[in-house]
Amino acid sequence: MTSSPTDAGRSPQALAPHTPLAGYYKDEVEHRAFLQKIFDDTAPDYERIENVLAFGSGRWYRRQALLRAGLKPGAEVLDVGIGTGMVATEALGIIGSAGRLVGVDPSPGMMGQVHLPGVELVQGMAESLPRPDASCDFLSMGYALRHIGDVTAAFSEFHRVLRPGGRLVVLEITKPRGAMGTAALKAYMRSVVPVIARFTARKHASPELWRYYWDTIEACIAPETVVQALRDAGFVDVRQRLELGIFSEYTASKAQ
Repeated sequence: MTSSPTDAGRSPQALAPHTPLAGYYKDEVEHRAFLQKIFDDTAPDYERIENVLAFGSGRWYRRQALLRAGLKPGAEVLDVGIGTGMVATEALGIIGSAGRLVGVDPSPGMMGQVHLPGVELVQGMAESLPRPDASCDFLSMGYALRHIGDVTAAFSEFHRVLRPGGRLVVLEITKPRGAMGTAALKAYMRSVVPVIARFTARKHASPELWRYYWDTIEACIAPETVVQALRDAGFVDVRQRLELGIFSEYTASKAQ
């Protein structure tokens, strides 16, 4: 059985991950179309650029974050916002041949870059996951929270698809608390990263994506709001771990 939030992916108490960014879209319909196009267009070069940048989401870090969140061998994993499979790759190395991984993403272009044997790919959105109730042991979302439309609906869905005792980890980039750190990260994301992307990508570079990344980071809801939203969705043992002042690991469990 699956459930669908009302009003095209928005729950009655919808919580957007950030304020609307009028420079990119004017409403939620345009928001979704903008995201699908920019990720589809960038997909062939997305992972290559990420690897060159090594912006805190390298293989070692992703693996350690999954282990800290409680991922174990043999687990059945749902990776929401699988993208090109960067988090999923590390998860597969942990769960081994006895485990199973399903990836969900709204972008066919990004999923077309996933080349991981045995992984089931499903097109869908975090706010209305096309998965049965209590169908996974572990749920991950890597750097996609800022790109969904409704945090309340997504966290409700995460709770629904997890089995009792299941674990969750949401990885995200958080705006530094200090003014100097914020200014430095803004300059890097809005000026340096687009240049690197342009010279690193073969032909599909989209500097707009990396500028958009910063704008969503700057406007994103506070970590305390994310933590409370997880609790409101029914999760227990909700925690935020902050690495290097900007990399948030939100972890939680579904009660037994």
